[in-house]
Amino acid sequence: MQPRNSRLNSSALRGAVDLAAVKAAGEAAQKAEQARAERARQAEAGIAPDPSAYPLVIDVTEDTFETEVVQRSTEVPVVIDFWAEWCEPCKQLSPMLERLAEEYAGRIVLAKIDVEANQLLTQQFGIQGVPAVMAVVAGQLVPLFQGAESEANVRKVLDQLILVAEQRFGVVGGAGAPAEAPGEAGPYLPEDPALAAAHEALDRGDLGGAIQAYQNVLVDEPGNTEAKLGLAQAELLRRVEGLDLATVRAAAAADPKDVEAQLKAADLDLVGGHVEDAFGRLVATVGRTFGEDRDTVRLRLLELFEVIGSEDPRVTAARGALARVLF
Repeated sequence: MQPRNSRLNSSALRGAVDLAAVKAAGEAAQKAEQARAERARQAEAGIAPDPSAYPLVIDVTEDTFETEVVQRSTEVPVVIDFWAEWCEPCKQLSPMLERLAEEYAGRIVLAKIDVEANQLLTQQFGIQGVPAVMAVVAGQLVPLFQGAESEANVRKVLDQLILVAEQRFGVVGGAGAPAEAPGEAGPYLPEDPALAAAHEALDRGDLGGAIQAYQNVLVDEPGNTEAKLGLAQAELLRRVEGLDLATVRAAAAADPKDVEAQLKAADLDLVGGHVEDAFGRLVATVGRTFGEDRDTVRLRLLELFEVIGSEDPRVTAARGALARVLF
């Protein structure tokens, strides 16, 4: 996300709205389990859910963002539609998102944010054009896509979001949908103390400490997905500290063969939510470089894949593009 001074710092991925990066996953799983248990209790008692208590499409403002988006994201993935009255593509995309939110019957909630009326949120998220669609899961920001998309592509993105929310964060939607059977979601598992320490270091801005802590976890558990994600995020945040957005982009545009400039620009693209731009920039740079430079860019691209997550369809597409350039 892009703060108002156009500089990206250690709070860039969390921002003024305090989007807790990976730490919230365990807490979210516990809250989601409690919510499911309560819905199951009501179902057993013959209490029908009140649809008005679980609106699937909500208008969100700067004043209600914390409650309606961040807190709600501990129970259900919240998709954010940044729109404007003057935006023609928004007039096609927004109704589609509203219809899909109803169709998904509580597995997602759609939060609509008018960029003209909520300019602080717009700046904090680094929104540079509308429509722009992001999500918040367990307090963590998940960029989805920018610009108009076909319904088929939107469905794929939403399906992938729900899968990641369930598998990585333990967030299983269902607000307003029939209650699940008791115990169906599995028990809540307490967070590993070493991983919790790494998350806490990341949250307080101790990037060096967070990186070391995540690396320590991975020494003992090389396959720990959450630690890999946290490490990739911490390393990205440290790389963009102190970078000026305009300066970096100007340097990258001036010399497409400048590897360091392209790496910095891709990092800033990713932090700003422009995932496809970041991936596309590095894939193109791989195609223009050779030897050690090519390996450097390729490895950075793989690191950015870790930040987004291997399940994300944009990562799958970028992997295919990278393979075509390499081979």
